[in-house]
Amino acid sequence: MAEQMCRVSSEIELCWEGFGDCGNPPLLLVMGLATQMIAWPEELCGELADRGFYVVRFDNRDAGRSTHVRGRPPTVGQIMRRSRKPARYTLADMAGDTVGLLRELDLGPAHVVGASMGGMIAQTVAARHPQWTRSLVSIMSTTGGRWVGQPSPLLYPLFLRRPGEGREAAVSRTVKVFKAIGSRGLPNDLELIREVAERSYDRDHDPSGPGRQLAAILASGNRTGELRRITAPTTVIHGTDDRMVAPSGGRATARAIPDARVVVIDGMGHDLPRAAWPRIVDAIVSNAARATEAPTASGTAA
Repeated sequence: MAEQMCRVSSEIELCWEGFGDCGNPPLLLVMGLATQMIAWPEELCGELADRGFYVVRFDNRDAGRSTHVRGRPPTVGQIMRRSRKPARYTLADMAGDTVGLLRELDLGPAHVVGASMGGMIAQTVAARHPQWTRSLVSIMSTTGGRWVGQPSPLLYPLFLRRPGEGREAAVSRTVKVFKAIGSRGLPNDLELIREVAERSYDRDHDPSGPGRQLAAILASGNRTGELRRITAPTTVIHGTDDRMVAPSGGRATARAIPDARVVVIDGMGHDLPRAAWPRIVDAIVSNAARATEAPTASGTAA
């Protein structure tokens, strides 16, 4: 299915794309910070569709072809102080966008899968909108707690360095970032990373969008208490080699969510390497199967 636009509120339109039979149970893929929906590879979406889901990926607000919100991004100083002042919205607002998409497409409740910031959004959907959540899979994400899931200090110079101008500079920087944060213990497809980076630049290159998304994360604070309210069957996936969101973030997420299962992938960093797809797909399928065994928040079968 070709990309389409969907108005989810008076202010926000989201760009989305579906894979598979729309009569199958919906599975919503939520992507992370400064990353567009095309970072969920089409082949991976196809594998999930082949396992019996109607798979939907979409651009979050301030990414790709979805609505970009006006406002300055936080300064380096505000980021280091974890200031909430620059935020134009929060993760709760982004979760509201996500539920709006499910509502407008008449797809809920859905199996919700999120990676990194997308995992935070997916967690928030499950906590605040249980009636829209069949199951939850949180990948390489965290709770917002200050003492868990923090990036390696060695990454700070890379992210604080001012990016160069133009397409090639942007693409080269993305490749360099993923060399630093990606999987070292599993084969890494840098050609695919470069291809996605090139397509992403051509779809959207708003330099302020990622900063506004980061401000939303900071403004949302520690969500551990909220995660304890989640009732949907949950699996937490994390790589042992994640230098962007330390594995302690995944462990804290699993501790906070009642009855959460944990899948640890040796050698995986802060990316979705092809070598990890079988484990990821199997974990999503197994977690979705748990939802058919238990009542939903509304008391009916999922």
